[in-house]
Amino acid sequence: MSELASSYDVVIVGGGVVGSAVAFFLATNSDFDGRVLVIEKDWTYRKAATALSSSSIRHQFSNALNVRISMFGVEFIQNFPTLAATDVPGPDLNLTENGYLFIANDQRGVDILRRNARTQQACGADTVLLDNDDIRRQFPWMTADDIVLGSYGPRGEGWFDNMGYLNGLRHRARASGVTYIEDEVVGLGRSADRITHVTLRSGRSVAAGTVVNAAGTRGTSVARMAALDLPVEPRRRSLFVVDSREKLDGKIPLFIDTTGVFFRPEGRYYLAGTVPEHDPAVDPDDFSVAHDEFEEQIWPALAERIPAFEALKVINSWAGHYDYCTLDHNVIVGPSPEVPNFLFANGFSGHGLQQSPAIGRGLAEMIVYGAYRSLDLSPLGYQRVIDKKPFIEEAVI
Repeated sequence: MSELASSYDVVIVGGGVVGSAVAFFLATNSDFDGRVLVIEKDWTYRKAATALSSSSIRHQFSNALNVRISMFGVEFIQNFPTLAATDVPGPDLNLTENGYLFIANDQRGVDILRRNARTQQACGADTVLLDNDDIRRQFPWMTADDIVLGSYGPRGEGWFDNMGYLNGLRHRARASGVTYIEDEVVGLGRSADRITHVTLRSGRSVAAGTVVNAAGTRGTSVARMAALDLPVEPRRRSLFVVDSREKLDGKIPLFIDTTGVFFRPEGRYYLAGTVPEHDPAVDPDDFSVAHDEFEEQIWPALAERIPAFEALKVINSWAGHYDYCTLDHNVIVGPSPEVPNFLFANGFSGHGLQQSPAIGRGLAEMIVYGAYRSLDLSPLGYQRVIDKKPFIEEAVI
């Protein structure tokens, strides 16, 4: 067993990128000298959203706060070797800035892209709008007859090394005194409006000054231990690595079709997925791949849009989970109004990897200073759940 104290100033439930980002920002804050414990149930991370994601980041959101969250994420990823350095530099996360490309083929879609682009540009993003001629010229591999407008992020968008990021966060946090243990939280002690301790599957009990719920798809279960409700459930997302006999030329972005099907380069292959037509909640331990999605949704859409993809061969596939916020597809972050020392970081709906730097920084500020300092995350707080007032994000993949 790992060395474990009887109490910690901060206990973080979940040691993926979100929990580890909170630990990182606490550990590197010179105004914080408390003890931090991170509890992760599986150090292999084989079934963690971190490991099973498409490892992408973008500025192209419809909500200005989400744009700013991801802009900080890009900055953090680019500077990660310095920020995560210990006695040696942190890992280079190999950010591939090929951009995201959204397209529209009707007036509603055009209006959305134009409105979103204005929001993104006002935040400082490099989003550019492309007409039909621009798209044909820049992306000649695409059938563009029906395309009216495209929205493209030439800088600050792409994909990166997800596990290098997680390992770098963990290494830097642990080097700065954060304790990580492999165990599972099975109970929370609550007295009036405070969490007093966490109970572990191993039988140990640890007193906690603050508890951060960063438990991913199990975040709802952890919240229930504190007698709190979360509108978050596991949703399956299947990803497919495919090979094409004919390769696409040029700088290939992460492309999102009007059908919701997307693909991007993955080494010499391509990575593809979609939003399922039937998208129920699933068991958090069900990682079966929905192969019918490839046959019925993904391949037909790609073959129609990209002639070179008429014949595709699946090389590999896996399924991960979104911790899906059923209220508005946005993260719920910050303290519970009912239990102020219980902090949420739940319901990322597929955006946890890219949003974890800003969320980790924000929660660390809330713990240390009692308020957000760098970026006001309060619109994403739990109060909107109580009030049943969604914080709308239109650009969800």
